[in-house]
Parts: sequence; structure tokens; C-alpha cells
Amino acid sequence: MLNKIFLQGRLVADPELRHTQSGIAVASFRLAVDRDFKDRDTGERKADFINIVAWRQTGEFVSRFFTKGRMAIVEGKLQTRDYTDRDGNRRYATEVVADNVYFGDSRRDSEGGSYSAPPAGRGGYSAPPAGGSAPVDRGGYSAAPTVDQFADLTDDDGELPF
Repeated sequence: MLNKIFLQGRLVADPELRHTQSGIAVASFRLAVDRDFKDRDTGERKADFINIVAWRQTGEFVSRFFTKGRMAIVEGKLQTRDYTDRDGNRRYATEVVADNVYFGDSRRDSEGGSYSAPPAGRGGYSAPPAGGSAPVDRGGYSAAPTVDQFADLTDDDGELPF
């Protein structure tokens, strides 16, 4: 069976970081994802608002580096769950559980400032293996991102090399 989803959209609000009773970090946020077609009557493009959940270091990464309006690319799986609300009614929720979250824009695009993305292939952050909370080496990068990895460029002329 295959359950894999990729989404690109903008955060509707700042991520909300919480911790479970056992101390596991979990971030929740919503992405506004534009549809591929325009409305027949209005000619406007509509958006879907997708709930995203990111666990452990991925959740901490999202809550630290993403804010309302930032473009994000989410790789994960679609999950449904049911629960009973405070009034005793059975409710159903559908959400994407993020495995990886990547920057979909640069800080310059979203805030007008200067921003240096990590080298190609390093723009996101992966959750550690299930049951483990130890940092994972990702080819020379530590699993926990540091501020130094996102330093400003001093000689950026705004020209892309490709």
C-alpha cells in the first residue's frame, strides 16, 4: 500500500508547538494550497486549507523557522482519526502527518530580508526513526538545525547561478 502526499502552500498562521505528557514535541499548522484551476463563475483560484501535524524534531524545526505567510513544502502521509468531543459527539479529523518539511521560498521573498538556504538537498528536516530521539547525522549536518546554518550572505548580488 502507498500513502504519500506532497503539498506546497503558505502557512495560514504561526505553527502551534505543544508537548505531550511524556514531553514529545508536536507542532500543528495549516497550509493554504491553491487549486490548479480557476472558478468558472468568478475566474478566481480557490484554495484548500490542509491541517498538518509535525512530531518531534520536525515539529520543533517548523515552530522555530516557519511563520504565517511562509511558503512550505510538506512531504508526509494522509491520516484520519476519530475522537469524542466534550459534548460526547463522535468527530473525525483528516490531517497530514509531516515526515519532512522544506522551505518553499526564501526569507527574502516572504519578508524582504536576506536569507541563505542550506545547500541543495538540505532545505528541509526529517523526523528521526520512530522511537528514537537521538540526533541523526545527515551527511555532515547535525539533526538539530542551528542558527549558524542559516547565516546571512554578505556578498549576495541577487543573481542566481542557473
